[in-house]
Amino acid sequence: MKSHKKSKQAQSPFRLAIRRFIKNKLALAGIIVLALITLGAIFAPLLTEHDPTYGDLLKIEKAPTDEHLLGTDGSGRDNFARLLYGARISLIVGFSAMLFTLVIGVVLGALAGYYGGKVDNLIMRLADLILAIPFLVLALTIIALLEKVTITIFVTVIAVTTWPSLTRIVRGTFLSLREQEFVLGARAIGASDLRIIFKHFIPNAIGPIIVNATLMMASMIIIESALSFIGMGIPQPTPTWGNMISEAQNIRILRNHPEAWIPPGLGILLTVLAINFIGDGLRDAFDPKSNRR
Repeated sequence: MKSHKKSKQAQSPFRLAIRRFIKNKLALAGIIVLALITLGAIFAPLLTEHDPTYGDLLKIEKAPTDEHLLGTDGSGRDNFARLLYGARISLIVGFSAMLFTLVIGVVLGALAGYYGGKVDNLIMRLADLILAIPFLVLALTIIALLEKVTITIFVTVIAVTTWPSLTRIVRGTFLSLREQEFVLGARAIGASDLRIIFKHFIPNAIGPIIVNATLMMASMIIIESALSFIGMGIPQPTPTWGNMISEAQNIRILRNHPEAWIPPGLGILLTVLAINFIGDGLRDAFDPKSNRR
């Protein structure tokens, strides 16, 4: 009896998804790389004694030394310290923006897919309106209207301009589940709408939600870096990988001080690749049509 029960558990969709994910070498490599970058960001105070926002005017654009492993920038700030603390800001912005977008997208997508009718039309027309405006135009317009851009405001701006894509995915999943027998059965026994959504719909849609949330985080980090690069993201002196590269735009720095812009560029590249590998691994793992065991 026990062996039969164990066999049944081993064949559950979630266990099969975990087994498929573990067999994906690129996904595991992505986890390792992302974990190392995250640890470097968390333990930044232990890895460097320099303040990433403090500039020493006597040490402007210094070459790498034992004291400044990656030299200093145009304001005399330690590049290595800014690289570590910049990883912290970039990861916080990416994760927070993803989480905020996830909440908005899942809630609105669930309401649209579950209730349909006027609720669906209203939410989808709002999503169409936001999608009709180019993202950069919308985001830059909102940021330009603000007097001061903080991390919280920046995350909010990204979230309120990127939720429609996830909302459409969740809506489509809910529409396909709405007429399933288990949903009709739950309604027949008097289950409330909230219970049906959280007990039956969300668990069945968790695969696409997790996959899209993972890939979305990579997009958020790229967005933050791009906006910071053009001076419309997190303002100086707060370090981010984007404004580190922006700081190194000067031709003299590009030619003579590659240590000022190559490390943050590699940081963005490796982080985004790692998250994309994890997202691809999750997508394959949660794909019910996958034949890999």
